[in-house]
Amino acid sequence: MSQPDIRWAGPRALLIEVESLDAVLALHSELLENPLAGQVDVLAAARTVLAVFDSRAAARAARSAVALLDAAASFDRAASGDPVRIEVVYDGEDLVEVGQLTGLGPEGVVAAHTGQLWTAAFGGFAPGFAYLVGENTALNVPRRSTPRTAVPAGSVALAGNFSAVYPRNSPGGWQLIGRTAARMWDLDREQPALVKPGTRVQYVAVRELVELPAGPSEGAGAGSPSPHTAAQGVKVRETAVEVLDPGPQSLIQDLGRPGLGDLGVSPSGAADAASARQANRLVGNPPGDAVVENVFGGLTIRARGQLTASLSGAPVPAEIESGSGTRTAPMYAPFALHDGEILRLDRPVSGLRTYLAVRGGIVVPPVLGSRSTDLMSGIGPAPLAAGTVLPVGAVEHGRVVGTPEPPALPDLLLSAVAGPPVVLRITPGPRQDWFIPASQEALTGQTWTVTAESNRIGVRLDTNGTGSPLERARTEELPSEGAVAGSLQVPPSGLPVLFLADHPVTGGYPVIAAVIPEDLPVAAQLSPGTALKFVAVDPETLQPLTSSTSL
Repeated sequence: MSQPDIRWAGPRALLIEVESLDAVLALHSELLENPLAGQVDVLAAARTVLAVFDSRAAARAARSAVALLDAAASFDRAASGDPVRIEVVYDGEDLVEVGQLTGLGPEGVVAAHTGQLWTAAFGGFAPGFAYLVGENTALNVPRRSTPRTAVPAGSVALAGNFSAVYPRNSPGGWQLIGRTAARMWDLDREQPALVKPGTRVQYVAVRELVELPAGPSEGAGAGSPSPHTAAQGVKVRETAVEVLDPGPQSLIQDLGRPGLGDLGVSPSGAADAASARQANRLVGNPPGDAVVENVFGGLTIRARGQLTASLSGAPVPAEIESGSGTRTAPMYAPFALHDGEILRLDRPVSGLRTYLAVRGGIVVPPVLGSRSTDLMSGIGPAPLAAGTVLPVGAVEHGRVVGTPEPPALPDLLLSAVAGPPVVLRITPGPRQDWFIPASQEALTGQTWTVTAESNRIGVRLDTNGTGSPLERARTEELPSEGAVAGSLQVPPSGLPVLFLADHPVTGGYPVIAAVIPEDLPVAAQLSPGTALKFVAVDPETLQPLTSSTSL
């Protein structure tokens, strides 16, 4: 029996490398059918399976259990049900070039594409995008040397030994051989993804496509329900929050939608989950109620009806305007907002994201079980704009308003840009051995600076002229593999990107380390210009690593 190569991908995740794509599909199927204790998500990729757990203890136990599995097991593709039929008009811009690259000619490419069954191996960079592998390698072609800035939805494409259908308009570097009207992603279906890992596909050549009318969740604004309407089945009081000014960015967030990585959907949710939980706790809400996540202040709202609200996260001066004057709104404590009163947030004193909770929670329609806005996947409510009205839900009986609390994050971790470096704990990444020893040491030995290009997808870092970019020991292309929030992925520039809540579910750059989940709320509060240091800890104990075992 062949043993899998198991690597830590953070203290709560395992990256399991096996011998073949068939072994990936077999292991992925086994973990889906027989999930391990505490398993939150499992994501197949070209040569690896990423398994994510809800605790360090569950990940440790899973590591022992996975070690007993056969890494060379084969996947029974025929057992995955009848193939999905996808009709294709073969008139793609790259069809002739693919015919030249393969030596088959255009007609031969069509015959090879339709003459074999394809199996979805793993999800991709967008919801509904699936990498399909065929029964032979006749259509193994390279990606385009220059990616297109826009590939139309429904484009049928080839790259390497894979085929795929683009579910929506997006950039892309695959070779385009045709187009289909099949809806690869439809939120109105019980199963939004037409194809998911293990699904078999039969491509069928047709002369023309039958275009079906778009459903209410397709086309422009897909996955972005209007925040002006309450969710079906939710009892709503005659209260609401009216947005007068969203500031630089204000989004609706809850604790996210974990477990959908196979569909190309990131967990999303509040970037600083500790502060979002605190804001809800202060007004007596369950921890998963939706709140407003505001970046760099500037948010202005008006109360419709009597509200109880709270502010948490980055400390921000805030005022309440009423007909009788103004008063200060406190941080980290519940306060009243009377009908017609206006709450204004100034720029944070330190940190980046401030959370506004209202008693009863914000009850816009959920998408895939969450009210979170996912900027990477384009799923969830649209970013807030002036005039947006957010319904407030009914308060559950027995829920008590909280009392003032200290900040969820220590003051040191919300230090101003001019303060000492913020320290984040990291564990060795699954591909730390892809970097030269000097760069493994430099990751923790030098000070990094947060750049202005950072967002909810990731915190981009620079050396600011005081250190060196990280250098790889291995320069070959890394097949795409799953990644978790906190991953420090290193692109060719050598400057790490720290993945946050809206990160892509897979990536093709090596992950040298991972910030531990306990420190991700701090990472979410790092404003541009902040100095940052990393400290290596053991993934099982979170105790500091000695110099001889450090990254």
